[in-house]
Amino acid sequence: MGKPQVVVITGPTATGKTALALTLAQRYNAEIISADSRQVYRHLDIGTAKPTAAEQALVPHHVIDVVNPDEHFDVARFRALAHEAMAALTRHGKRVFVVGGTGLYIRALTRGLFVGPQADPALRKRLTAQEQEHGPGFLHDWLHRVDADTAQRLHPNDRTRLIRALEVWLLSGKPMSVWQREHSFCERPFSTLLVSLVLERAVLARRIQQRCQQMIHDGLVDEVHRVWDMGFGEQLPVFRTIGYAQIVDLLYGRSSLEEAVARMSTATRRLAKRQLTWLRAEPGVQWYTPAQEKDIDRAVQHFFEGAGAT
Repeated sequence: MGKPQVVVITGPTATGKTALALTLAQRYNAEIISADSRQVYRHLDIGTAKPTAAEQALVPHHVIDVVNPDEHFDVARFRALAHEAMAALTRHGKRVFVVGGTGLYIRALTRGLFVGPQADPALRKRLTAQEQEHGPGFLHDWLHRVDADTAQRLHPNDRTRLIRALEVWLLSGKPMSVWQREHSFCERPFSTLLVSLVLERAVLARRIQQRCQQMIHDGLVDEVHRVWDMGFGEQLPVFRTIGYAQIVDLLYGRSSLEEAVARMSTATRRLAKRQLTWLRAEPGVQWYTPAQEKDIDRAVQHFFEGAGAT
C-alpha cells in the first residue's frame, strides 16, 4: 500500500477555506483536521472563526476544542493529535482534509518537525518577566537581533512562539531558523495535495473588514465577557491574539468600538500578508481563487485517483 493521502486546504485568513472544505469533504467522504492554532481552545469560537456547530455536524472536525484557554498547546501536540486522528480516519475508510492557515502546523504535519532543546520552565519564566518589565515588543526586538528570519515570521505579540525561539537560541547557541534549515523538513509521511486559496489584495481587504464587523455582530464582545466570567483572565496569551486583543482594549476603555474594529481589520490584513509570504516559500503549493471550485474539485479527484501527489 502507498502512503496515506491527505488534501490540505490553506491560504490567508478570510479566503473561504472553511466553505470550500465543507463542500469537498462531503463530496469525497472525508473528515476535517483543523490546522488552526487558536481553534484548539474551548469557548473561543467567534474570534477564532471556528466552524459552527451546524458546520461541524455536516462534516466531523478534529483537533478543535481540545484544551482550555489557560492550557499550553504547541505544534508538537498538534502533530501528535493530528496523526492520531488521521490513523483513526484511515482505519474507518475515511479520507482526510487538513484545513487551516497556521503554516507551521501544516509544515510539521506534512514535512516533519525538528527536535530542538527541551523546554526550560525557569528560562521561560524569566523571559516572560523581562517582557513585562520592558514592555511590549521587547522579546520581538531581541529575537530580531539574534534570529531575524524567525522574528520576521512571528507577530510581535506572539509571546509563546517568541519565547520558544529565544529559548532555543539561548539553550543551544543556534537560532531556530538554522535548526529548521538543517532539519530541512524533508520527511514525507503522506501523499499530499496542497491547495492554497488566494484573492486580490483589495478583495481580501474588504472580506477581512466584513468578517471583523460580523464578529462584533455575532457577539465577540459577549464571548470575551463570558470566558472571563469562567475564570480565564485577560492575561492569558490567547487574549493577546488578533480579535481578542482589540476587544480587551475596548473593554478596558483604551479604544472605542469603531477603533477596535479598525485595529482588528488592520492586524488581520497583516496576518494575511504573513501567511501569504509563508505559503509562497512552501514547495508544491497549487494556487486557486475561491471561484475556481470546479478546478479544485478536478485536482482533488485526480489526486485521489493516484496522480498529482507529492
